[in-house]
Amino acid sequence: MNHLYLVLKFVVGGLIVAGTTVLTEHINPRYGGLLAAAPIILTLSLVFVYIDTNADITQQLAQNSFYFIIPTAIFLATLALLMNRFSFAQSLGGAYAIWLISLLVVFRTLAGGIPAPVL
Repeated sequence: MNHLYLVLKFVVGGLIVAGTTVLTEHINPRYGGLLAAAPIILTLSLVFVYIDTNADITQQLAQNSFYFIIPTAIFLATLALLMNRFSFAQSLGGAYAIWLISLLVVFRTLAGGIPAPVL
């Protein structure tokens, strides 16, 4: 793999993260949340995977990403709920624990052969 190409991937991803924090801190947390939840990183990943591999692998990435959004949504809901009662660090730890459990459930479900979504 070309090292400059790899650096480009890191820079583009880093710009998205930096943009999210700037929007959140200086403009409005709602806009930061919008950027953080937007499928920008996924889109970039799909583009880079398509360039590096083929349409079949890209389609598999899209399908699997669909399923793994579920644990992420559970993580965010758990974090928001826990932050009402606990410190940020404790809430983050608890949310990650719940995320790992939900991730295992999704993995086991996928291993059981659930049908792929129609995209």
